[in-house]
Amino acid sequence: MKTAPKTALIFGIGGQDGSWLAQLLLEHGYSVHGTSRDREASGFTNLRRLGLFEQVRLHSAVLTDFRSVVQVIHEVRPSEIYNLAGQSSVGLSFEQPVETLSSTTLGTVNILEAIRFLGIEARFYNASSSECFGNTDQGPANESHPFHPRSPYGVGKAAAYWAVANYRESYNLFACSGILFNHESPLRPSRYVTQKIVRGAADIAERKTDRLRLGQLAIERDWGWAPEYVDAMWRMLNHDQPEDFVIATGEAHPLEEFVNAAFAYFGLDWRTHVEIDAGLLRPSDITHSVGNPQKAERLLGWQAQTKMPAMVHKLIDAEMERRRGSLLMA
Repeated sequence: MKTAPKTALIFGIGGQDGSWLAQLLLEHGYSVHGTSRDREASGFTNLRRLGLFEQVRLHSAVLTDFRSVVQVIHEVRPSEIYNLAGQSSVGLSFEQPVETLSSTTLGTVNILEAIRFLGIEARFYNASSSECFGNTDQGPANESHPFHPRSPYGVGKAAAYWAVANYRESYNLFACSGILFNHESPLRPSRYVTQKIVRGAADIAERKTDRLRLGQLAIERDWGWAPEYVDAMWRMLNHDQPEDFVIATGEAHPLEEFVNAAFAYFGLDWRTHVEIDAGLLRPSDITHSVGNPQKAERLLGWQAQTKMPAMVHKLIDAEMERRRGSLLMA
């Protein structure tokens, strides 16, 4: 007798992680459903870019509206639920703190409460963030490292993390959080500094401009490759028990090193073209952020394969391919 495929529901399927996760789950034979605020108005550019738009079922849902969340979970009856929705830009969270906190914290609680209210046997993954830790000057952060967020985004993620832990302990839900450090891919929006650097270096190489304005270059981040990180999410929900995991490469690199690698790809000296703009500095920022992924390696068999230098090359290769495609379509 043929076994019915597992059903997954991804809140925020149109974002970078949601689209990569949809691809992974489809490869594993899942029936994949996903949500957006308005499925008719959303372009789902990332799903289309990966050739997945026709392979997933899309629904409208607003995370801050409990009835909306209950309705879509009741309709789909998923075995796995992934919460990747909410305002996801750290920089933008300083401009939109209320929206960021509401979508991140209340949205997570609404999903947890909907699972409890409906009484379904769904496993729940919550996208937490290294922003919860703030600076990790005392060494790479593991799962017991104290939280000290330095942005509205980090505050919201920290609150959501503890909500998940509370529901897991109070109601015996299979609910866990992945504390993911920075992870990039060509699906990132242009407002993210990694895409800004990659596109800026490409524009300079093509003589479209001569300058790139950036903020603080001394900050250090633990950068990984997004398609690998969604695999860790899936492994968490297929682990034998619900646990929280730090997902990271274990290596920190200054933003200046990222910039240098991007410009060197084109044979350029970044110091000739990059200007520091004080107006791009955040009210508060994390100077050093690096994670300790040993628990994920030990219990999930997960390990980052793509480190920062290779990641930069992958981003630029994809950007140049995108530009060649645009040229062919012109």
